[in-house]
Amino acid sequence: MLATGNSAVAAVERLKEARPRSVRMVCLVACPEGIRTFREAHPEVPIYTAAIDRQLDEHGYILPGLGDAGDRIFGTQ
Repeated sequence: MLATGNSAVAAVERLKEARPRSVRMVCLVACPEGIRTFREAHPEVPIYTAAIDRQLDEHGYILPGLGDAGDRIFGTQ
């Protein structure tokens, strides 16, 4: 998921330290806010996504989306 985009931005920054030949962002679900954040930080990295949902809610969850995938997997909420 590409929700706020902050984790993806940090991950790509870390990957770039290893000087890869290329980097691509691949996710199943994204939202406009996350795409914008990611694009501002890494405009040269293409984004491939299966779906773009409409927005984030006040908790940073994609709407209508899945909620927080980490919470769902680990039962933290």
